[in-house]
Amino acid sequence: MSDSEKRTRVATGRVVSNKMDKTITVLVERRVKHPVYGKYITRSSRIHAHDEDNKCGMGDTVTVAETRPISKSKTWKLLEVVESATQV
Repeated sequence: MSDSEKRTRVATGRVVSNKMDKTITVLVERRVKHPVYGKYITRSSRIHAHDEDNKCGMGDTVTVAETRPISKSKTWKLLEVVESATQV
C-alpha cells in the first residue's frame, strides 16, 4: 500500500477541555440528513487528542489527525490551531 492510497482521517472541532496534561478534548460536529424525514440533524463526537506542548485553550478551533493509539482513549493528535479563542 503506497502513501497515496493510505489516507489519514482529519477532523476540525472546538476544544471543550484542556485540563489534562498533554491532552485536549475536541467536540466535532457534523450535519447529517435524517433518512426518513429529510431534516438536517447536528451530530457530535468528543475526541481525545494529544497536545504535546499544551498550547490549546478552551474554545480554540483545532484540526486533529488520527494516529496510532497513544493511550486507552487517545488515538488522535493535534495538527494545528485554526483559530484561537479570544480572552477578555
